[in-house]
Amino acid sequence: MSDPTAATDSPRTFDEPMSASSRRAMAAIMLAVALATLDTAIANTALPTIAGDLHAAPAASVWIINAYQLAMVATLLPLAALGDIVGHRRIYIAGIALFTLASLACSLADTLPLLAAARVLQGLGASAIMSVNTALIRFLYPPHRLGRGVGLNALIVGVSFAVGPTVASLILSVATWPWLFAVNVPLGVLALAFALPALPHTTRGTHHFDRVAAMLNVITFAALIFALGEAAQRAPAHVVLIAAAVAIVFGLLLMRREAGHPAPMLPVDLFKLPVFALSAVTAVCSFATQGLAFVSLPFYFEDVLHRSQVETGFLMTPWPVVVALAAPIAGRLSDRYPPGLLGAIGLAVLCGGMASLASLPPHPHVLDIAIRMSICGAGFGFFQSPNLKALMASAPPERSGGASGIIATARLLGQTTGAALVALSFSIAGRHGPTLALSAGAVFAGAASIASGLRLFAPSHRAGTLPKTSRN
Repeated sequence: MSDPTAATDSPRTFDEPMSASSRRAMAAIMLAVALATLDTAIANTALPTIAGDLHAAPAASVWIINAYQLAMVATLLPLAALGDIVGHRRIYIAGIALFTLASLACSLADTLPLLAAARVLQGLGASAIMSVNTALIRFLYPPHRLGRGVGLNALIVGVSFAVGPTVASLILSVATWPWLFAVNVPLGVLALAFALPALPHTTRGTHHFDRVAAMLNVITFAALIFALGEAAQRAPAHVVLIAAAVAIVFGLLLMRREAGHPAPMLPVDLFKLPVFALSAVTAVCSFATQGLAFVSLPFYFEDVLHRSQVETGFLMTPWPVVVALAAPIAGRLSDRYPPGLLGAIGLAVLCGGMASLASLPPHPHVLDIAIRMSICGAGFGFFQSPNLKALMASAPPERSGGASGIIATARLLGQTTGAALVALSFSIAGRHGPTLALSAGAVFAGAASIASGLRLFAPSHRAGTLPKTSRN
């Protein structure tokens, strides 16, 4: 008997307009990606409101952010590997369904532990969505038009993150915070309605899924994020040390198990490429800066400057809007100038912007805040596209999937580190915690600028080939 999915087991190679089914599939992908991206920005903006309503301390409430990101960091690489084997379509549909149900649970949570638990499930659903979305897009566009699909995906991510604070402010102006999560439910159902009949059945790999490696990956990253969070909460030293030791031990076991594997789940061999390693360090440090800013600034605007919830959302908006404007310009410039140089310049600007936010006067004008936020956005946007190009171009073509996974993991690890450091800043400095967090962000941006500049002097390997010593 013939396989009914055989006709869709390879990418579209014809040069004709997308079919109605493909357009519905693309709509499902973009809607789910928008929801997963919006949820991070919305939760950041509403954190002070949620913390107050649940009677949670500001430092403890950061787990509303950390729980979501922990689940994503821990499961992104295993889910990407699983999608290659069981089918990207299945992973994506399961991710949308779980994200939708978890959003409903978030809206019904009445305590911080319940909300954090629901956010873990929501992060798992978002991880499934983000781990295979690019692979699905590849099967909806022919090779010579793939850039359009990937570009549309990048645009949706950028716009969703940009409008997140504004959306949060608009919802909070007419409803309570549970509606921030409840609005995901009908949109998630709509995405499922588009996805079920339209998403393509992609080619499946013949290799088996390494459950042991997946388990080691989850434990490693979960323990790492837990250690960061507990250290930020100034938990007993033995708790932090045990969690850190678990992360190190299981990380070493993971690398030992995957040594010599041609395409490991955690592609540590790619870090032997100097440009790739420096680009990954640049990404972690820069996204830590972003995490420090976007978690601490809502508290700063509301608790220190006494701005309303709606005002806070609009004050947060200039940064991501300018990022969306600057990123395409930086991307075009990266075709002519070294990404290391562009990234170093952009991150130096971000460092200056963060320092200027940390030194705001006691009663700043709205325009003064907007200008400083715009400077940060310009610097961050100027770094992002060149750094992405450097990461992908430095890896061998056949390892693009592993490189893509590292990009997402570096972003989430940096953001989670930033959120944890915000909690630490609150526990150390109390009311002045946001200022301390912004100052730490300036330090991370400066370190990222140095790492980016070092790429100008790093040896490169032709066509992204791995060095001869990459295999033990």
